[in-house]
Amino acid sequence: MPLIASDKRHAATGPCRLKPLATGSGERDVHRYEIRLDWTGNRGTGTSGYRDYDRRHEVRSAGKPMIAGSADRTFRGEADHWNPEELLVAALAQCHMLSFLHVAADSGVVVTGYIDEAVGTMRLNPDGSGQFTEVVLRPRVQVAAAEQVEPAQRLHERAHALCFIARSVNFPVRHEPVAAVGESVG
Repeated sequence: MPLIASDKRHAATGPCRLKPLATGSGERDVHRYEIRLDWTGNRGTGTSGYRDYDRRHEVRSAGKPMIAGSADRTFRGEADHWNPEELLVAALAQCHMLSFLHVAADSGVVVTGYIDEAVGTMRLNPDGSGQFTEVVLRPRVQVAAAEQVEPAQRLHERAHALCFIARSVNFPVRHEPVAAVGESVG
């Protein structure tokens, strides 16, 4: 039976449940993330033909705003809705940023601004399948003091090693970080 996290740091994150492992592997807990996906694109005839349905859908998780999703426009999706490819790139950028902020705080590097303009590259295959070939993160980090610029640059490697999402994908996640002091990163 899963244990609900009683630690206030975890309780605020939504449907994250901690469950002890029974494998004897030495791991203390497993985090589980639950979402609900509702396809809203049935025009009345279902998937009777490739052009006969919308790719619209809604992604929900308890206590959070709904994400309006669709396919990439290339695959008959809606341009004003998030597509899975964008969400994957966003997840990698978010995870890296959060890992970076953690290692910066632990290392005494004071980050005062952070912007990432990440780009993912996906290749389509002749059989209709495809895969990401890489994601490039381009974080621009503002730090509080000049002597923190170099350490901030080096911390990206450690942040990458800690990022749960980057550790879970089977394609390269490269970094092109820039750190500066006293400048706006925007």
